[in-house]
Amino acid sequence: MMIAEVSGKFGLSQDTLRYYERIGLIPSVNRNKSGIRDYTEEDCKWVEFIKCMRSAGLPIEVLIEYVGLFQQGDTTIDARKELFIEQRKQLLTRMEDMQKTLERLNYKIESYEQSVVKKEKELKRSED
Repeated sequence: MMIAEVSGKFGLSQDTLRYYERIGLIPSVNRNKSGIRDYTEEDCKWVEFIKCMRSAGLPIEVLIEYVGLFQQGDTTIDARKELFIEQRKQLLTRMEDMQKTLERLNYKIESYEQSVVKKEKELKRSED
């Protein structure tokens, strides 16, 4: 699969895909005889994984560390698991913070809606 196809499939720019490969987030992508990137199904799984983790807020540095550990083989399984456990804790904290923010926004929106309804009632009374 060419880079344009991968870009479209995952909603990432071609520059982002090249950057991810350059910094080691995606293991080196094979190239065809013309030197053009030719993504395999395995490469696409890495792209999907990285996109998922990034959308959850995992830092690039952590993902680079994970990929490096993965490439070292099974001796790093425990380290990879610990890395994910720590990231899960941080994600849960962010989700709790986001839930509090959502509740606050909902409260503010409700306050504004009540204010508008009150003003509309006052306007209607003044028209009568």
